[in-house]
Order: sequence, then C-alpha cells, then structure tokens
Amino acid sequence: MTTGRSKNLGQDDTHGGVSGFFVPDLCRVRSVFMLVVSSELMVLLLAMAHARGQWIDWNYFGLVSLLVQWTVLTSAALICLARPWLTRLTTARATLAMVSLVLADVLLFSGLASHFLYPDEPATQWQATGKSLLVALIATLMVLRYFYLQHQWRQQKQAEMTYRLTALQARIHPHFLFNSMNTIASLISTRPEQAEDAVLDLSELFRASLNTTERLVPLREELALCRRYLALEQLRLGDRLKVDWRTDDALGDQAIPPLTLQPLVENAIYHGIQPRPEGGTVVIESQRSGQYVYLLVQNPRPDSGARQHQGNRVALGNTEARIQALFGETAVLKHSHQGDRYTVTLRLPWQTTGLTR
Repeated sequence: MTTGRSKNLGQDDTHGGVSGFFVPDLCRVRSVFMLVVSSELMVLLLAMAHARGQWIDWNYFGLVSLLVQWTVLTSAALICLARPWLTRLTTARATLAMVSLVLADVLLFSGLASHFLYPDEPATQWQATGKSLLVALIATLMVLRYFYLQHQWRQQKQAEMTYRLTALQARIHPHFLFNSMNTIASLISTRPEQAEDAVLDLSELFRASLNTTERLVPLREELALCRRYLALEQLRLGDRLKVDWRTDDALGDQAIPPLTLQPLVENAIYHGIQPRPEGGTVVIESQRSGQYVYLLVQNPRPDSGARQHQGNRVALGNTEARIQALFGETAVLKHSHQGDRYTVTLRLPWQTTGLTR
C-alpha cells in the first residue's frame, strides 16, 4: 500500500475542512451568488432610505444596482484571479491588496458612471465618485472582517472537532479489553494457537485506535477490523454470536473514518446479543445506490433498559458527529426498529480513498 493516503481527503473546505486563506473561493458559483444577493439587499435599503414620498425610488435603485453589481462581479473576478498570489501574503497585506483592487475597480466604474450622468458638472462627478469610494471602502472592510471572523470560527471548530475525533478514535471499551484478556488467558493452556490469534487480533484493534494520522481509510480495512473484533467476541460468546456478512466487495475503496463501523458492531453485541441467553445474529451489510453508499448493522432488538438506551444514544451520537465533520450534511446516520430487529443505517457519499496497492 502506498503512502500519501489522505492527500485529497477532506483537506479543503469541501467536507468541513478549513483552508489557509480567510476569504472563501470567489470562483465558486455559490460565493458569487451570495455576494450578489447581499449587495442587492444593501442597494434595496439605500433605495428605500433615498425615496421621498414613496417606499422605494426605483430609478435610483436601478442605477445604483447596475453600478454595484458590475463592481461586485468584476471585483470578485479580480480577487478570484489573484487568489493564488493573495494566499501567499499575510492577512494584513492580503486585506490591503483586496481593498486596493476593489477601490480601483469602483473608481473606474463610478468615474465612468459619473461622467455620463453629470457630463457638465465636474464637481458633482468628483463628489459622486468620492461617495462611491467611501461606501465601497466601508462595505469591503465589513465584508472582509466578516470573512475573517468566520474563518477564525471555522478554524476553532475544526480544531475542536479534530481533538474530539482523535479522542473518539482512541476509545476502546474497557469491558471489551478486560473480557478479551480474560479469554486469552483461559485459552493459553488449552488452545495456545487460538490464544495467539486472539492476541494478534487485539493488537490490530489497538493499533487502529492509536493511529490518529488517518482521517479516512478504505472500507475494506474497516471491515477487516470488524472481523478481528468479532473473532475475539466469538471466543467469548461462542455459538450465541452469529454473523451474517452481506458486504459488496466492489465497495472496498469507499472512504470511511477509521473505527466507525466497529463501535456500531460493538454496540450491537453489547445491547443486542450479550443480554440474550440464546444470543442472536448480527447482520453487516454494504450496498451502493446512486451517489451514496449505505452501511447497515442489524441485531436483535435490545431491551428498553435505561442503561442500554443511553449507551446506544452515545455510540450513535459519536458516530454521527464524526461522519458529518468529515463529509458534511450528505452523511446521515439513522436507526430504526422493525419487528424484533434493530437497524443502524449509515449513509456516506460515494468517495474513494484513491489508494493503490
């Protein structure tokens, strides 16, 4: 398996990451649309304030709207083209450069507009241009300040989420550890080869929990980890635990946060299999539908005890927080009861890890 595993996985602001530059990419349609709508609302307020004896001065609104939209679109285009250069500057210098670009753009269009509107009134031309430059300066500084504060907030949230993801990933159920060690100890004298395999499985689980450098791994690795976990639980529960694998090998490269399925499988055993004297079957299924991949973990419906309900809620909440931090709102986690079966469904956007082997 090659290195460079996570080069293109969630590093930009596409799935919740934070880029290094505080101004969003103005080459994107969504960013331009938000600028156009915001500026148009500002022009509407100005037209309402300028009106005398009516709600809106439509002539004023049309003229100012035309000027503002031209300057907004051209300024956004200039900043978009200059973005590779701006990202190499400090925040202060990048702000100064963008303000200069906007003011130069406003000076050009406002000067032309004043020249055509007031051809014989030079003083009025300079006054109108000066007002436009002042308004543009204040509006630009306010917008850039807003972008900066939003960027700082996203960086803080990303740092908090990274810390939380690391803590969640490093979590191993202490009862599982104690039970596994007791099982291994009981097998050493009677079935040493099986005890050795159990130690290897347990070491792989610990290695996965301590590896906090990978944000996304192939689904095949997560399923292999689940198999190791289930092999350990099989030693403890014996025939009470049955597993029905319904996974699609074609989805092996699907990107998934490490230790996402394993806690759900662990939850299924502790709340659906272990309390039942007769045990039961855990179903693990993967399938693709369109641009989404669905992962299902199903187990016998647990009893409605308060402790079990709280455990279910914590496991589901942690998993949902992780997938939405990395994939955004396209990632969904749901749970449902159907008859005597309890099902957790995980929906992820179809995204491969891009690994080569």
